[in-house]
Amino acid sequence: MRDGWSPVSESIVGASVSRMLATARRAREVGARGVAQRLAWRAYRDTGAADLFFQIADEDILAEVPDDLPVPQERPVRGDPLTIGWVCTAPAPGSGGHTTLFRMVEALEAQGHRCVLYFSDRHGMDAIALQEVVRRHWPALRAEVRDVADGIRDLDAVVASGWESAHLIVRYGRTPMRRLYFIQDYEPHFYGHGAEHEFAAMTYRLPFRRIALGEMLDGMIREETGLHSDVVPFGCDSSAYRLPSPQPARHGIVFYCRPDYARRGYQLARVALTLFHRAHPEQEIHIYGAPPRGFDVPHTFHGRLSTDELNELYGRTIAGLAMSFTNITLVAEEMLAAGNIPVVNDMPLAHAVLPNPLVRWAEPTAGALAGALAAVVTAPDREANAIAAAASAGGRSWQPTGDAVVRIVEDEVYGS
Repeated sequence: MRDGWSPVSESIVGASVSRMLATARRAREVGARGVAQRLAWRAYRDTGAADLFFQIADEDILAEVPDDLPVPQERPVRGDPLTIGWVCTAPAPGSGGHTTLFRMVEALEAQGHRCVLYFSDRHGMDAIALQEVVRRHWPALRAEVRDVADGIRDLDAVVASGWESAHLIVRYGRTPMRRLYFIQDYEPHFYGHGAEHEFAAMTYRLPFRRIALGEMLDGMIREETGLHSDVVPFGCDSSAYRLPSPQPARHGIVFYCRPDYARRGYQLARVALTLFHRAHPEQEIHIYGAPPRGFDVPHTFHGRLSTDELNELYGRTIAGLAMSFTNITLVAEEMLAAGNIPVVNDMPLAHAVLPNPLVRWAEPTAGALAGALAAVVTAPDREANAIAAAASAGGRSWQPTGDAVVRIVEDEVYGS
């Protein structure tokens, strides 16, 4: 026996060699991309990077649902200009949720009211930089920009725009004011049924006046809480999304891709598109938004598109896959306006929001979604369907939505 050497040492060395060989074999099997993914996942897990997605500090989370909150003892004279605060996360260019919210802000400003945007960012916020983002990408807004951490005060009313902002309004808006909640999605379904789900769900029981975008959302909230909300209609900018003239020969399908947002059903869409491609390899698949992951089917990725670019893409494709599980996606009616037939995952209450006979509703299974896409691209009357789809959405705008929100906010502040 050599000095310092024993059967135990030999066993340890053998096990180490076996592990190294196994690691090398797995690296060859998964390739460079797979190795990079595993290293990134380990770093993500070990550093707690997931905490970056939790956009509210522990001290700002409500410990309970208050029975009431301070409101002014007197109401302003109807017709006097109001000051309205809007609390939301920091906007990114092209954000559909922020665009819809800011349309409501514009509607109040058009009636002579002053608006203030309160942005929140747990990880540090530069109010000046965010104001520049707002001015550049939403130039019609005149609203002042403030940091919510500096306090919410000197307002007639404040409007929450998401579950985090509802918590922040209670935390930082302690002076008397009217409180409302403009709700675009059933946000508890953004998460698994755990802490974040409950943090979101409790906000619907706050003593705020709720404004639900569409009947589906009102129904979802009512089913869970028994509470009714004011319902405002979905809008569609038919001046931006319209039938191309002259009509091109349509070909292919389009999909809005957001892999990091569970409500967008990316994994389900990925399998459905794979099945569709197997059945119809002649149809080009166009993807825009975020880059698809783990999708090896031939496709054309367009990245982020402007409204004009989207209209052009919708206007030359036959069908679109419009996925959302927390409310109807705005994408569906925008596709219709450009003559594209949307395939939408079917959900209870959804038809009340989008009662269009040209929409293809499909059970949320890969086979059903792929089959619906196939039915659209093989329909014998595709050109007539495109014309009918555009006509069905023609003349639609966000004006009725904005008018309804103005009426609700004014009634809440002035009194009915």
